[in-house]
Amino acid sequence: MTPRDSRFQPGRSALLLVDMQTVWMRSPTGTGNDYFTTRNATLAVPNQVRMLQSARRLGIDVVHTIIRSLRSDGRDRSLDHKLTPIHIAPDDPDGDIIPELAPQKDEIVLPKTSSGVFNSTNIDYILRNLGTDHLIVAGQLTDQCVDMAVRDGADRGYRVLVPEDACSTYSPERHAAALTAFGGYCTITDTENVLRRMEEVSCHA
Repeated sequence: MTPRDSRFQPGRSALLLVDMQTVWMRSPTGTGNDYFTTRNATLAVPNQVRMLQSARRLGIDVVHTIIRSLRSDGRDRSLDHKLTPIHIAPDDPDGDIIPELAPQKDEIVLPKTSSGVFNSTNIDYILRNLGTDHLIVAGQLTDQCVDMAVRDGADRGYRVLVPEDACSTYSPERHAAALTAFGGYCTITDTENVLRRMEEVSCHA
């Protein structure tokens, strides 16, 4: 086991779920049987649910981040989101987290107005106040917002783990390329390993 991949410590691990919102779950082809939709339905979301249930049961901190403007007119968005354009108003139900992963009491939801959660929220301040050391990152897209969370989290001193079977993007090539690109900043693993390590924390608490 490498220093980056060291044992979870009680009270010092957090699960971050990235952009699991209704608006981003729609089939990019409109057919419902494309790679992205199928991966989410059969692999990524079920694995996120498993980790979320374990985190709740074991008292591991949970943070959700979503893309959502703070103003109804979207003036607070990043320039990139204005140019794209991406605007999800505060009261737009499309911006809600999907029911399977809906936040519960004491789970933190951070709306962001850029691709990077560390750039446009106070997540670093929150994680440090919570005493976080290991940060488990899952969600979508593997090669966009997940990528940025991984790199930025690593740069700020967190030991980042990515269960790759709990992440999704629009093609297997894009998914694999992202893992190769940011693999040096994190431990790439799978959901079973994360669940096992969560259980180990409870045994040593």
